[in-house]
Amino acid sequence: MTVFVLAVFAVVYVSMAIGRWPGLQIDRTGIALLGALVLYGGGAIDGAGALAAIDFPTLAILFGLMVLSAQFAASGFYDWTSQRIAMADAAPSLVLGLVVVTAGGLSTILANDVVVFAMTPLLCRGLLGRGWDPRPFLIALAGAANAGSAATMIGNPQNVLIGQVGKLDFWSFVVVCGLPALFALAAVYLTVWLTWRGRLRMTAAPPQPSGAVPPLDRIGVAKGGAATLLLLGLFLSPLPAATSVLLVTGCLLISRRMATRQMLSLVDWHLLVLFAGLFVVTACFSASGLPARALAEFGGAAQALGHLALLAPISLLGSNTVGNVPLVMLLLSGAPSLTDGTYYAIALFTTLAGNLLLVGSFANIIVVERAAQEGVRLGFYEHARCGIPMTILSFAGAGAWLLATGTIRP
Repeated sequence: MTVFVLAVFAVVYVSMAIGRWPGLQIDRTGIALLGALVLYGGGAIDGAGALAAIDFPTLAILFGLMVLSAQFAASGFYDWTSQRIAMADAAPSLVLGLVVVTAGGLSTILANDVVVFAMTPLLCRGLLGRGWDPRPFLIALAGAANAGSAATMIGNPQNVLIGQVGKLDFWSFVVVCGLPALFALAAVYLTVWLTWRGRLRMTAAPPQPSGAVPPLDRIGVAKGGAATLLLLGLFLSPLPAATSVLLVTGCLLISRRMATRQMLSLVDWHLLVLFAGLFVVTACFSASGLPARALAEFGGAAQALGHLALLAPISLLGSNTVGNVPLVMLLLSGAPSLTDGTYYAIALFTTLAGNLLLVGSFANIIVVERAAQEGVRLGFYEHARCGIPMTILSFAGAGAWLLATGTIRP
């Protein structure tokens, strides 16, 4: 059975790195789900074991945060924000800064994937209307969304999982990870500006409206803002994070203006299925004892991952091959008990590593695909020119901070 589990695990993770099965329209979500079904059908895990493997509190938090982000999306907040940035009567370098600050700030609380999904189209249209090249701004958008999401326990899916497994406190997480995330945002801006400064020039064309934009539902935005403040307040209470998020979700679903069906249609159900499938696959792999034995070769699972020299390269390689979410699941399954500092370090490095290459995070891929629909082509090399140096700078800043504070060892 161990050989069977290892074979399925290898197929799933290699396929995750490729992104799909050649010749078939099966994406990463389908790969994870099929892997779980094969393991169940092959007897590697039974129904009760599969249910026990799925971390439902993590899924509940992800679902609730998606509903919160959907409240802002349905209210036209993202569209309004994107157009305001694109039409700002300012030099390109200042508009670039607005993109970084806005995307990074929103991604600390709202799902970074949703932020870039909503902002990319109107940003492209507005910048094209001004005669500007949108590519540096799109690279900054994706990079800032990734960097900003590293600051909090709810900024991205892998941080949610780490926070649940490690039973981390929301505000303690911010204290440790907030400054490295800010440094990473500065690295994003500086790298993009230095790389593209020869093409970031003013044109004679004044800012023009980029087309019809749905009107901003100010009441809906206010409701979303109040829900966000309520959620942050609940994180100060002794309530579990999942309970806090679900309470806020319930409040958002009570509405006279927006149907429940409309709200739920904006939830990324594919990501939730991906998580569920990977929970089952990694649980089977962990039960085989192979990951624990592999990490034991480095002096023990918890001790090994607590060293910068091992964790940083693993994060870079894993996040840009199989993806940061599958990587985090694998690391946590092989080392079920870690120090808080190690959890913080895993969250930071696996998130910041997503900026290295175009395939490093879902946010990058979303920006490329949404931009292509607007006629803007952002290539692998163009992204790498900025992604590699911004990631190196971000890793250097995060590593120095974690070492200086004693959060992680060399």
